[in-house]
Amino acid sequence: MTDTEPLLVEQRGPVRWLLLNRPERRNALDVTLIEALDKQITNAEADPGTAVIAVAGNGPSFCAGGDFHQFLQLHDRGDNPVGFLTDVSACFTRIAASPKPWVAVLHGHAVAGGLELALACDVVVAADTTLIGDGHLNRRLVPAGGSSVRLPEAVGRGLSRWLLLTGELLPATAFENTGWIQAIVPEADLDATATRICHQLADRNSPAQQQLKALLHRIDGMAPEQALREELATFADNWSASSVPDALRAFLTPPTTKADTK
Repeated sequence: MTDTEPLLVEQRGPVRWLLLNRPERRNALDVTLIEALDKQITNAEADPGTAVIAVAGNGPSFCAGGDFHQFLQLHDRGDNPVGFLTDVSACFTRIAASPKPWVAVLHGHAVAGGLELALACDVVVAADTTLIGDGHLNRRLVPAGGSSVRLPEAVGRGLSRWLLLTGELLPATAFENTGWIQAIVPEADLDATATRICHQLADRNSPAQQQLKALLHRIDGMAPEQALREELATFADNWSASSVPDALRAFLTPPTTKADTK
């Protein structure tokens, strides 16, 4: 893979790093980048050596949103971006539904489609100077990649409405009390912090983690009574399809010491 491709892939032990690589456009999303990202979702999920997927951005920003040049090219051909944005939404939904944890590593800007990509991930790490916001209204657009749905859950109704209805961009530190961003650090510490968090997730890699991730996606927005039934059903599946009893037995069995063998 060359450094001119729209998405760079690096395997660091159990963590697969995906690097958005259109730095001259602040990693704006276009057809080639979304197609490459969609392909790597499939590859990462099929690889037993990959426990966690991290997505970051090359250059000055994580991702500044959709590529407006492409939008206008479609318009000039008598088309509109809806077909492309349908693919974007489907790609981000695949990330949200993935059985493996995804970590978004933000710096520079995470705006519009960049915010929506981060919202689809399970864990977010950000440099403290990152500017974050929906931003669609700044260009007379409305969201199409999930921010109107996922942002309220991530940061709460009040802040999400403000971000959506004003287009304002806020520094990552403004999100400290929302619980959405797992760690906010100086940019110099971003890679090391994200690596530590990814490995913490990878240390819990198991069928149970993957079933739990799938459960969390499946019950999103579900009525509590039905969600509780889904949780119990997932417990039953995990218990019968894995070595949970053996693991519990090993946990409860005191370790053998030299004195015990005399």
